Amino acid sequence: MKKVIIGIFLCVACIQLSHAQANLPTSTARAATNAEQELLDLSKAKWQWMSDKQVDTLNGLFDEKCVFVHMGGSWGKKQELNTIKNGFIWYKKAEVYGASVNIFGNTAILLNDIDLLAVVGGNEVVHAFMVTEVYLKEDGKWKMGSLTFSTLLRPVKMTAPKP
Repeated sequence: MKKVIIGIFLCVACIQLSHAQANLPTSTARAATNAEQELLDLSKAKWQWMSDKQVDTLNGLFDEKCVFVHMGGSWGKKQELNTIKNGFIWYKKAEVYGASVNIFGNTAILLNDIDLLAVVGGNEVVHAFMVTEVYLKEDGKWKMGSLTFSTLLRPVKMTAPKP
């Protein structure tokens, strides 16, 4: 009898855990909620604003305490905007292969599986990244709190344009 009760408990626990999985870029596609779609659209627009060096628009998106983690270091909002404005890093093109959003109250974590074509120190480079974006909803508006680039071990999929 004890084994039966333990077996039933484990089955119920497994069923509960299988429904509590995080939404990941590699997860089976499901329809995004309105809030999730709003964030996916905002993230997509952000990649374009970064490519176009629209620092005024990005200034409104980035929270004052926003942090940025890159392969070469980490810094705050002012330095990131300066980096974009002066072309120290030109986010030329982000090819997004998968994106997902997990919302926890007024906090959202967005993951992007991307290849990033960038110009860094005058050199054009392409890297595969999982980019983690953290957003905070304040006064009905999403603000970015963090942007982190994590190198992926998968091969780059993007074909870099010929000079």
